[in-house]
Amino acid sequence: MSKEEYGYHRPVLLTESIDGLITDPNGVYVDVTFGGGGHSREILSRLGSEGKLFAFDQDEDALANAIDDPRFTLINQNFRYLKRYLRFHGVKEVDGVLGDLGVSSHQFDVPERGFSTRFDGELDMRMSQSGDVSAFNVVNEYEEADLRNMFYMYGELKNAGSIANTIVKARAEAPIKNTDELKIVLARFLPAHKSAKILAQIYQAIRIEVNQEMDVLKEMLMQSLEVLKPEGRLSIISYHSLEDRLVKRFMKNGMFEGEPEKDFFGRFEVPMKQLGKLILPTDEEIAVNNRARSAKLRIAEKK
Repeated sequence: MSKEEYGYHRPVLLTESIDGLITDPNGVYVDVTFGGGGHSREILSRLGSEGKLFAFDQDEDALANAIDDPRFTLINQNFRYLKRYLRFHGVKEVDGVLGDLGVSSHQFDVPERGFSTRFDGELDMRMSQSGDVSAFNVVNEYEEADLRNMFYMYGELKNAGSIANTIVKARAEAPIKNTDELKIVLARFLPAHKSAKILAQIYQAIRIEVNQEMDVLKEMLMQSLEVLKPEGRLSIISYHSLEDRLVKRFMKNGMFEGEPEKDFFGRFEVPMKQLGKLILPTDEEIAVNNRARSAKLRIAEKK
């Protein structure tokens, strides 16, 4: 796939994720994170004439990348509605589900979307422009305790309480309207040698909260188990430890917390079998696509 064919997002772990996904070229597959369509195009290139691919993306901008192929259907919805919209299209079972959980390059590269630490932009960070809650709402309206919990849980920031308190005091004087103003408010927490890393953690926490990413991911994983056929594959690429922990635990025992119940013989009954080991991008891939550096691919098969 040439650079021009990547659309607005260079697909990460492309070959590895699709190798682990497709078991039947004439089967039915789902790409729950269509984005620029890189993974979807690769899936279609490997499907036979009877194969079908359904893709989900809640971002209206992704519609411009729709693929003209009779085997392909693009659904402009959040993947938390996976089962509902597959049923709407008459699909009860699928052979594989692929998810690339990263924010698309396009979303990072458009300043007004507010995802990138590199640009000044609106405090937005909504994956879907029709979402009711934006980063502006979170930063300017959340209670201090909720901000503290958000930065601690989703940004894994040890000084989450101080960051939350600083935001609350600043917004009492005037609303924090854009990303540059947020950086100015939080300047004392951003030493030059670590500013990029800390800002990324702060942005990650706000973005996860705006888009309810952890809850949405759990819903999608649970529904994927419902729609997968026996021996159907789940191929998931994650980019931070919060996502990866959920995916790892789900693939291991079908749960996000606790342990599954044992059967009469004292054995754990789990719904999936993990295939192979954790897959990481090669140095060569990271060299041409820096956004691949934190990617982790896990593949499992429904029993």
